[in-house]
Amino acid sequence: MVTTEDQSSRLAGTLDMVVSRLEQARPFAKHRHQPAVLDVVGRLLAEPGGLQVVFGEASRMDRAGLFGGSDWDAPEALLPQLVGQTLESGDRALIALEVASLLRFLAIATGDGTHRNLHADAARHFLTQVLAHNLRYFFEAANEADRETDPDGLRRRVFGFIVARIGFGDVLGTLVEEIWRILDQRPVEVGPVKEMIMQISLAMSGQGVDPGQERLGADRLVSALFGPTSACIDDPGVDLFLDRIAALDESGLQREALGFSRAMHDTGLVSDYHAVFLRWIATKTDADFLPDTLGLGPTGKDSLRRWRGLVGDLIETAISEHTPQSVYGLALLLDRGILHSPPIVPALQRQLRTRLTAPVAERIRLAFGDLVAPERLLLAGTLSVLGQPLGLGQGANPTCQSARAIAMWSFNDPDFVLHLIRQVSEVDSILMHFEGQPIESRDMPAGLAAGAPIDADPVSVALVPHLDRIYAEMGRRCVGRTGDPHRWVNPEFHGWWVARDCVVAVDIATGLLSDYTGFVERFCRGYHPAFNGGRPVIHPQPAGIAVTDSAARFVGWHAIAILRVETDQTGAHRVYFFNPNNDSGQDWGAGVVVSTSGNGERHGEGSLPFEQFVSRLYLFHDDPTTSDTEIYVPEEIAGRIERMALESWAADRKVPDPGSMVGSADPGT
Repeated sequence: MVTTEDQSSRLAGTLDMVVSRLEQARPFAKHRHQPAVLDVVGRLLAEPGGLQVVFGEASRMDRAGLFGGSDWDAPEALLPQLVGQTLESGDRALIALEVASLLRFLAIATGDGTHRNLHADAARHFLTQVLAHNLRYFFEAANEADRETDPDGLRRRVFGFIVARIGFGDVLGTLVEEIWRILDQRPVEVGPVKEMIMQISLAMSGQGVDPGQERLGADRLVSALFGPTSACIDDPGVDLFLDRIAALDESGLQREALGFSRAMHDTGLVSDYHAVFLRWIATKTDADFLPDTLGLGPTGKDSLRRWRGLVGDLIETAISEHTPQSVYGLALLLDRGILHSPPIVPALQRQLRTRLTAPVAERIRLAFGDLVAPERLLLAGTLSVLGQPLGLGQGANPTCQSARAIAMWSFNDPDFVLHLIRQVSEVDSILMHFEGQPIESRDMPAGLAAGAPIDADPVSVALVPHLDRIYAEMGRRCVGRTGDPHRWVNPEFHGWWVARDCVVAVDIATGLLSDYTGFVERFCRGYHPAFNGGRPVIHPQPAGIAVTDSAARFVGWHAIAILRVETDQTGAHRVYFFNPNNDSGQDWGAGVVVSTSGNGERHGEGSLPFEQFVSRLYLFHDDPTTSDTEIYVPEEIAGRIERMALESWAADRKVPDPGSMVGSADPGT
């Protein structure tokens, strides 16, 4: 009878043999031997002690060329947030490759292996990030999906194997840092963040794990959600909390109000108790605690005084313990002062009375469940979008144009967003015009999105399917024209405030650079205060970037919006922009790392030093009606920017004789 120990020993010998063949193979032939190694690795992972065997061979397999020809061959460029998805892929060879890569990182982190492009500290940091993104495998019981797709519990065993060797404290510390970095951007959708905070709470209480020097930050996050004030510090549940506040005097209620608002504005998170308290004090007390509960500034207090009845209706309809984040949206909406714009108040009053058509209601139920009526969810989402326009994200959907548009309208033209919400709510369609000709979304084929997003805010769930179709149709109507379609599409889609000239860095026919020096000089004269006479950016301007990974390799085209160009605290000029990709803080390689805080950013903005930003820019809009006076742009500035572009996304796009400045971009941007 063959024991599992015998089976593991035999497979270990087989692994040694196939790795030896891989080592001896010529570089051009290694791909023929990689599948055999991965097959044995996959079989070993199912055996007791198999992880230890693969760990012992991980560095050797790396040197032999197991990862050659794949993204895993550059470990310094791998993204920790993608590891979990790969392990859930169902592809045995891909899973074996990912596990072998993780164990290679572990060998480097523990000093049992080396890699020319990766040192031990970087390997350890990568692993802590991987574990932070997969905490559920430590604290949650296996669900049906896990049992179906991972019957052997490989994912839990792999992560447990890593934790046993690098410790768990670093993982929580890294997770706390990551959560604060995300919250600095004030996203509208905070469901994933709340889940991570719950895991932290479980780890600190039930598992007794200490996040080390990040303990204070972890405590602040947990208390902001589960106990921000003295009346709910022990997370008593809603009923007991209501009993407690009902017994408080005015001084005690004042402390509760200030405690809630302080935690909310400190973190961007809203406790369920905050929403319950807001609803209670809006109707149950004679004293006016609303301004303190919302943490309003002078503009917000003035808006509240002027439209107290409307605010009360919004609280009653949209805000509950099931939609707590809308409290933050309402507070920021009031502080923005947009209720003073004549169309906003009647538009919100109209939405309070609107009933959704069945298809729209069903899309919202699919995304958010049945616990709250779809109309209330959409109104709660509207408050968040109008209060936090730069907190919008596209989710895991190829709809950056639509997400950017909703954010820019909410930022710049909020009554138009309410107009679109009304259209979709009543007829499940949007009517827009392109050069005077109507486009009705329900008559158009699907665009880039396969369906409605289910990982975005309620407003996006309602609007994006329609906006995506309209944007695609506008692109189709530009087919056959000379030049880039964004020249016509962006102003028609976004609004009159988009500058009419569209300048592109690449040629439409070849995709190669076209008069790149002229492109750089034009942007400097249009946006840099030193070269445009000090003109600020008045309205957000759509732009396109060439996204690169952490190794500065081209990934694809992406839509953003330029918000402003100003100096930071050091006196350096920076471009501040909105990126709808859910997280603006990215490493674009070669030292180009997008900042989201600490360099003058407002919540929701990303920023880069001016030259670094231009080095990743490939499309922008400029006003053709500005003065013809041209200020000289020094050649060394254009030269530095061009070198950064050629060392990244434009590495294979240079031509000996640059042609016209008008070029091409992917019509999806």
